[in-house]
Amino acid sequence: MPFASVYPLYIKKVERKGRSKAEVDDVTRWLTGFSQDEIDAHVAAGTTFRDFFADAHLNPNATLITGVICGIKVQDITDPLMQQIRYLDKLVDEVAKGKSMEKILRG
Repeated sequence: MPFASVYPLYIKKVERKGRSKAEVDDVTRWLTGFSQDEIDAHVAAGTTFRDFFADAHLNPNATLITGVICGIKVQDITDPLMQQIRYLDKLVDEVAKGKSMEKILRG
């Protein structure tokens, strides 16, 4: 599945809750180590989630992301790619729920 097809859905989700695209970009940059230009290039290229995360330099604090997404505990997912996708889902979820960026970024 292309990252580019899910990314706008992340943005719509947080905007419905009064949050912003900039916050989605903040958590995506934090998790992946990408610059904003790199994220934009992946969106424009239609990069799959597999290739998106293969190019990423996952934040060492990503393992601190815990909780339930789609009824599954993120920390219990054994497939590395699926876990990375769910990490991003969880971060976006936390933005939408109004958590402070300091807490979301495990600061």
